[in-house]
Amino acid sequence: MSHPTILNNGVELDARGIRIEGAERVVLCASLFYFRLPREQWRARLEQVRASGYTCVDVYLPWNFHETAPGRFSFEGRRDLAAFLDLAHETGLYVIARPGPYICSEWDGGALPAWLGLDPELRVRQHEPRYLAQVAAWFDQVLPLLAERQYGAGGPVIMVQLENELDFFDCEDRTGYLTALRDQAVRHGITVPLIACAGQGDLAGATGNVPGVVPAFNFYPDDDSPHIEPEVRRYAQLVADRDLPLLVTETNRRHRTLRRLLASGASLIAPYLQSSGWNFGYTPSSGNWGSPGNFMSHGYDFGGYVSSTGAERPEYAEAQVLARVIDTLGAQLAHATSSVPRGEVTTDFPTSSSLSSLDLRDGGQLVAVPHLGAEAGRAVVDGIPVAVAADSCPLMLVDVPLRSWGHDATLTLASADLVAAADGVLAFSSSVPVTVVIGEQQVEIPAPTVGMHRRTTVSGLVLVALAPSDAARLQRIDGDGTVHLADAPHRPSPPPPTAAATARRRPATAPEQPAGTHRVPPTLESLGVYRGRGIYRTTADLGDIDELLLVGAADIVDLTIADRVHPSLARFGATERIDVREATGRAAIEAVVEIWGHANFDDARLPALRLGALRGLGTLWKVRDTQDVSALWTVQGHWAGEPAPLRVLGGWSSTRVAVPLTYTRTMRAATASALHLQGVVEPLRVRVDDGEPVTVHTENPWVLLPAGTHQVSITLPHHPSGDDLRAELLVLESVEDWSCAAQDDDLLTGFAGQSGPTEEIQLPLALKPGEEVWLDVDLPPGHNGFRLCLDGSQIRATGWAGAECIGRTWIGERPAFSGGDPDSLWIPPGWSGLTLFVQGMQGPGESELRTLWLKSETD
Repeated sequence: MSHPTILNNGVELDARGIRIEGAERVVLCASLFYFRLPREQWRARLEQVRASGYTCVDVYLPWNFHETAPGRFSFEGRRDLAAFLDLAHETGLYVIARPGPYICSEWDGGALPAWLGLDPELRVRQHEPRYLAQVAAWFDQVLPLLAERQYGAGGPVIMVQLENELDFFDCEDRTGYLTALRDQAVRHGITVPLIACAGQGDLAGATGNVPGVVPAFNFYPDDDSPHIEPEVRRYAQLVADRDLPLLVTETNRRHRTLRRLLASGASLIAPYLQSSGWNFGYTPSSGNWGSPGNFMSHGYDFGGYVSSTGAERPEYAEAQVLARVIDTLGAQLAHATSSVPRGEVTTDFPTSSSLSSLDLRDGGQLVAVPHLGAEAGRAVVDGIPVAVAADSCPLMLVDVPLRSWGHDATLTLASADLVAAADGVLAFSSSVPVTVVIGEQQVEIPAPTVGMHRRTTVSGLVLVALAPSDAARLQRIDGDGTVHLADAPHRPSPPPPTAAATARRRPATAPEQPAGTHRVPPTLESLGVYRGRGIYRTTADLGDIDELLLVGAADIVDLTIADRVHPSLARFGATERIDVREATGRAAIEAVVEIWGHANFDDARLPALRLGALRGLGTLWKVRDTQDVSALWTVQGHWAGEPAPLRVLGGWSSTRVAVPLTYTRTMRAATASALHLQGVVEPLRVRVDDGEPVTVHTENPWVLLPAGTHQVSITLPHHPSGDDLRAELLVLESVEDWSCAAQDDDLLTGFAGQSGPTEEIQLPLALKPGEEVWLDVDLPPGHNGFRLCLDGSQIRATGWAGAECIGRTWIGERPAFSGGDPDSLWIPPGWSGLTLFVQGMQGPGESELRTLWLKSETD
């Protein structure tokens, strides 16, 4: 006998599935983030999700979106979480709330406030008192809002997620950490199920096996993989053994894949990101999807069924059809158990390596037959040939009693989706001929076309076949098979090309907030800049110096030395060598450092990609001397005896392939120095004296050494062909005595919103590298939204409208971007007062803003 594991406030989870007020549910859930949309569009987006057939939205609650500075919380305007949840409830949607404290979501810092990194003893995402005290302050604000709006208390929240994909993170005490989060949720009155999602299938890694915390899965397969079904069925069995349902809290967006998950036993299917949005202002992260880093773009869109501007894509109709299948089968499907087909299924097209099916409550099976190819094909199901469209996954019914629909017969086979059923009528959705077998009678219905439904009668049943686009608009079917469709969605004609926008230049530039003098460059966060930028200035004697070494700079560094503007650096903290041979004598140095965003993932390959890493200039060093230290390394390991052999680094010859070997050498320098390892391919381990070994990657093959004599040991897997490693020691002297200034997000936004004198300019506008200009751009009054497209080269631009920073873009040679459209800025409908801050950059070609185009927001 099954016993409910979670039964609170009318939401019940056990191995049979999800029940809400006793009714079984298969829940289709779309990610929809209030913080990535204008408040004016919340209702329309929620209604759009509901109209897609989905019954739930999941929503992150970003800590640092609401706590904008230490102890300063905001839940107003676009931050009015309570209003968003209330709108979801009015729309008829359930909500899965995800308050973190860490959310990832390609959001600045994964929502962890930047100032947490200023406390050297605070360790994020650990069972550690300093961090948990900060989390408690956030939960004290947000959890009461959820408790008041949870299901059973008159609200829509049916689940609350704690943390996010903790199995990706090196948490030392998972059980203690998740217990602390669970206890805070319970203390604040959360009584709906608490869940925790695994990002790579590690249940214990995500939940700490804490009682009362339900494991869920974020599952991102290759859509064309033939092995999705057996992997998902294994997850389903793992949780069934705990008397729990399979909850897929994130997955791909294609409904062909979602059908495969459904047939493999998922009770909750929540593709990420179905309803797209925008990274406004300084909220994008610097992420780990590049080589190795990247910048998340202003657009936040992974191809979901609704674009960032709200346009419905073809997958939207696919959602409506799948939702109709789920609604039509109702409790039979919601109470089904995952299985494999009872009869033989063969195909002449690529398909799953192990098909999944669902054993329906009242008998029979639903069998998912994915077609992973590009040409229509045939399947044979229990000896019956059927047509299958390319790039599809029909949910075929086999041996299903029709008593539930008032007919005393058995549906032996239906090769297409059942999208409606009533007394005497069955309706199917398909783009190819439909094979239906009732009892022993078989009929093939010709392929329907849009607006041309096919109808036949078998054993007293009216069978109707509709094209998928018509099935998506199906409202009802009469007893004689007459089809009633909703009106086709209005598709506005493409707008005429928009004329180039005019711009007016401000003579003034944004003020700077003095931030003191410092021996070495401080982090921006220590200056109170959590989002925005800072300026570092000093002078240094570069008379006999050929190069500088910049260590730990992040995110974007615009460096000017002796009036020479260097190309913008965006290397995520990797050490950089800077040629200064043209500088003579004492030289002015200025560095403008912009925070694109804090890391949303913990990536050890580069310093700025570590979760909680701070931003700023880092440390600037003069290189006083360079020594080749590739030779005279002693060898330890394999069969090397005493006295230890001397070899060049990586030069030991051995048959022990891939077995680690250690090279050791003494390094001496009267000042600080840097060991540069050239030719690193695979990660290797470096130990200095008796310290903890550090991992050195090809992305940043440097190790800093303090002044003095040190024993350096390098351990690497042996390669019999030898490692083409070289080592050099750079003797350093720090560049000191810096004056600093801050321009945080609030200061820049305040300046952008000011009015003052301007002069109209004619584009193109040529800029010198390092030059910065502020432009006011005229917008049509009461506009319905625009994309601002910048045509130019070697420029970065930040835009403000409606008293808010809308986003940033980079035109010309730039680092990798991902997440959506990186080449334009979106001005929401009705937002007025567009202001641009444009920066010229050094690089290939001239720095120039050629044209500003305002284009309609529709995709």
